[in-house]
Amino acid sequence: MSLSMTAEHRPVGTKGSLHQLRKQGKVPAVVYGKNIQGSAPLAIEEKELLALLRSHPHAVIDIEVPGSGKQPVMVTDVQRDPLTRQVLHIDLHQINMNEEVKTQVRLELTGDSAGVREGGVLSLLQHDIEIQCLPANIPEAIEVDVSALDIGDMLHVSDLKLPANVQAVSVPDLAVVSVMAPQKDLTAEEAEDAAVEEKEADSRAEEAELEETKSL
Repeated sequence: MSLSMTAEHRPVGTKGSLHQLRKQGKVPAVVYGKNIQGSAPLAIEEKELLALLRSHPHAVIDIEVPGSGKQPVMVTDVQRDPLTRQVLHIDLHQINMNEEVKTQVRLELTGDSAGVREGGVLSLLQHDIEIQCLPANIPEAIEVDVSALDIGDMLHVSDLKLPANVQAVSVPDLAVVSVMAPQKDLTAEEAEDAAVEEKEADSRAEEAELEETKSL
């Protein structure tokens, strides 16, 4: 899937000028590639970028690079503020549409698990996996059918049905989804016994600490 995004050239600036750019609602970016003479500094509208990152973070993007024309690129790095999660900077790489690329693709659960109907707990262990294919063949998502999963069952990367011309890069035995029996709730008596054992253990630890103090 290919999307379009607008960008404008920006001068290579100082920390202060980049901060000012962000205050204007734009995100500093750099695009790299063979057709871009090394790299090109860009500014991208923050709202447009955030919408793309939420909906299609690994899609091919057609972007107009000043001086190099429209280029197909992919997002390769996103820097965020650790507290506010604001996007501070992104890296884009120009790609060749005739060469395979490696990228992450999200997993999408489908079906009604037999194990869940029996009271089991369904867990998605991986939200995405790494694949390799031509840019035009990158799927929006890979469906994971959980209909046949009973309690105790698990699906791995090797069990996934991938689209034609798409191969998994993630290790085959990587678990992606499981259905497990629910954890047993403790009875009142078991909870009381556990509390007594914990209290006794704390008492023994305090006594040992006291004896150690006396011996000093």
